[in-house]
Amino acid sequence: MNFSEDIKPISYIKTNAADMLKRVNETHNPIVITQNGETKAVLLDTESYQDMRNSLGILKLLTESEKDIENRSIHDQNEVFKEIEEKLIKNNKT
Repeated sequence: MNFSEDIKPISYIKTNAADMLKRVNETHNPIVITQNGETKAVLLDTESYQDMRNSLGILKLLTESEKDIENRSIHDQNEVFKEIEEKLIKNNKT
């Protein structure tokens, strides 16, 4: 992050919105928006935003998995696949 380039007051964003959108989409660098000298928001391109959401989702799954392991709430892989195969066979017969 380049502080002189990537932190802008809301008044600047208002008057240069199209340029700011172009810049975040080209550089994939977020722009921090300030109001009255305080940080209030972040302008981010959609690709980076989606990547961030995907990463957070993966981290959440990992955290839940670690808790399951700690609580011994786990299932043997071979047993799971065997159950799935049995259900598929049963469904194909009906």
